[in-house]
Amino acid sequence: MVLLAFGYICYYLLDIPTYKLINKDRNITMHIHFIAIGGAAMHNLAIALHKKGYQVTGSDDEIFDPSRSRLNQYGLLPPEYGWFPHKINQDIDVIILGMHARKDNPELLKAQELQLKVYSYPEYLYEQCKDKKRIVIGGSHGKTTITSMVMHVLKKLDYQFDYMVGAQIEGFDTMVQLSHDAPIAIFEGDEYLSSPIDLRPKFHWYKPHVALLTGVAWDHINVFPTWENYVEQFKIFADSLSKNATFIWYTMDKELQDISQDLRKDIKSLAYKELPAQLKNGKSIVTFNNTSYELSVFGAHNLQNINGARMICAELGINDNDFFECISSFKGAAKRLQTLKEKKNTAVFLDFAHSPSKLKATVEAVKLQYPERKLVACMELHTFSSLNKDFLPQYKDTMAAADVAYVYFNPEVLKHKHLPAINQTLVHDAFGTNNVSVFSNTTELQKLLLQSTWENTNLLFMSSGNFSGIDFVDFSEKILK
Repeated sequence: MVLLAFGYICYYLLDIPTYKLINKDRNITMHIHFIAIGGAAMHNLAIALHKKGYQVTGSDDEIFDPSRSRLNQYGLLPPEYGWFPHKINQDIDVIILGMHARKDNPELLKAQELQLKVYSYPEYLYEQCKDKKRIVIGGSHGKTTITSMVMHVLKKLDYQFDYMVGAQIEGFDTMVQLSHDAPIAIFEGDEYLSSPIDLRPKFHWYKPHVALLTGVAWDHINVFPTWENYVEQFKIFADSLSKNATFIWYTMDKELQDISQDLRKDIKSLAYKELPAQLKNGKSIVTFNNTSYELSVFGAHNLQNINGARMICAELGINDNDFFECISSFKGAAKRLQTLKEKKNTAVFLDFAHSPSKLKATVEAVKLQYPERKLVACMELHTFSSLNKDFLPQYKDTMAAADVAYVYFNPEVLKHKHLPAINQTLVHDAFGTNNVSVFSNTTELQKLLLQSTWENTNLLFMSSGNFSGIDFVDFSEKILK
């Protein structure tokens, strides 16, 4: 990990030139080849470029649904799995390299031998949108939701815009859209690495005109092994903004307070905080400029997210009344405190929460919204960071607000990620509260949940995975029977 961080720093200091696309005339078809097309981000970009009129091909050694079905729908599913360097030739204009590929990928090596231009995913997004007004939402939590909120409002107000977001959103066919004519591009700004040969965080590529950061909470310790190294990426991002850009930031975050004090003089700094709200019949009501609006989402973190989205939209010329009229119908992005099933006094929620800050915020939001109901919260340790025994103490007290808390991990996932083994006692002690029980067998956990009584009780699933095979929708229906 230390070597990787050192390599990242050295790579970042290199003077990497910006390449210009050839064949920009719309009547000339560009051939773009994706190495590792099956990833969520990659297959969405492939579909977006196919819709834009480019010739798109791709390869991968395995592709699972929903990527497989969606690529097949657009005629982009590779005819066979594997890597085929003999298909890489001078007729290909652009190679886009996904994180799933390795540095010794045979197609990548052939492309490098032929001196073809190899782009990372974020680099190519920037190349496509470098003449547009770019809005980038980053931070350790909430970036998908705020990006989704802005997209929701712009769509309802009939704005033309390109976008890239990390979850499926109601009303949008794909997670990426690129067009010739839209003047605006909205990007979710991820701090993870760009590609196997480009070890910069993705959001360092975008050079936004309007940027928002939600907060900084340590994540991705496999590539940012120290807190200081992780924080530095957000400082670099703030310095990467375009000239005369606007920097919007959450006022209660200590690291953002420090970053905001060291901005370039040409950058406009705007701070935001949580909107005040009232609970009425299980709904959050926000009053703004003497007008009340009933929201379709809830939780303190969403009241922060909405205010951040409002300030972005204001920078795009949208007044507050129009914003709140539109945002009141926003129901959230997939797996972001998503309501799977609900009846009179029971609801089942699904959230992407896996890092400590996300986990704590989500559990507290559900309990605060339904204080009269018992809350059963289930969390899966699934990511590299969450399964690392040195990182586990970061989860202390994060599930304290739940009445009953279950934490699950699969020992086979640790083996797959080449991580040292952990045990149930170690995990229980790390979470640090008596309401936590730990499982390493998904069958036992599912059996317990299905045998439980759900009268006046909510169930909350939190994971970037699926608890080793749970179909959440089907399971929710069984719970509510």
